[in-house]
Amino acid sequence: MPVRSPYEVLGVKPDASAEDIRRAYRKLAKQYHPDLNPGNAEAEARFKEIGTANEILSDMDKRARFDRGEIDASGAERPPQPSYRGFAEGAEGARYHPQDAMHPEDVEDLFANFFGGGARGEAGGVRFRMRGADHRYSLTIEFLEAVNGARKRITLPDGTSLDVAIPPGLADGQVLRLRGKGGAGSGDAPPGDALVEVHVAPHKFFQRRGPDIHVDLPVTVAEAVLGAKVEAPTVSGPVALTIPPRSDSGKLLRLRGRGVPAHGTQPAGDQYVTLVVTIGPETDAALEEFLKDWAPKHVHDPRAAMVTP
Repeated sequence: MPVRSPYEVLGVKPDASAEDIRRAYRKLAKQYHPDLNPGNAEAEARFKEIGTANEILSDMDKRARFDRGEIDASGAERPPQPSYRGFAEGAEGARYHPQDAMHPEDVEDLFANFFGGGARGEAGGVRFRMRGADHRYSLTIEFLEAVNGARKRITLPDGTSLDVAIPPGLADGQVLRLRGKGGAGSGDAPPGDALVEVHVAPHKFFQRRGPDIHVDLPVTVAEAVLGAKVEAPTVSGPVALTIPPRSDSGKLLRLRGRGVPAHGTQPAGDQYVTLVVTIGPETDAALEEFLKDWAPKHVHDPRAAMVTP
């Protein structure tokens, strides 16, 4: 099966904006995430394909190289085209584009050609300095890793690796800067930085809104009518939650300080629990018999407000 274009994989046009690409990726990643499709090999393969496509299109340099035909849909290098046009429009020619920073090695080569410089980094006997280039990477992490913080490792194409500290409360699309982990500088100039754009995979029941966490919590009819103390999941572990008597489906309860942990100057968020009354797959026979004979003293129409013109 031929490898599909990353634009085709994400379902976007070649002129799609960065925001269009981000929205398409988040939608598909949520649909095919392995946690939501356990044991589904096809969904797992699709999730990996989506991740590869996003890694190319979310990186401006990689996207431009793909559009110019320098890398394929998997991110692998294509053989260079032996023509002046290929040089001018390809990776080598792009190095000298006036909008881009010139690569340190190219500067050294130019000085060597113009002034007959010998050792790399010298031009006519004059030593020069240039900071190393920044390198860009993309990393996808789990929802709870973004909320609580974690340590991740990126394996680079040359086999080396970068250790990345994920701070608590990291937001989707945030870029982490690893100082000194980019390209080597010229002369005694410092190296560039590694810029890691982090994407957060969706969770199967938690949702994040700023510093707060939202979750739908199923409760039984008895728990909703009579009230109860139940166990509710939070991003830091389960806690006891009191269900007030006569709680309708949709009732919102707040767990203070149980949202995104405090970090920097940002205080801890809260967790909001929406109750969802569920009957269950098998209704109790005694409850069915009771409801057949039961007549409420105060008749309530739950659809009274749903009046259309």
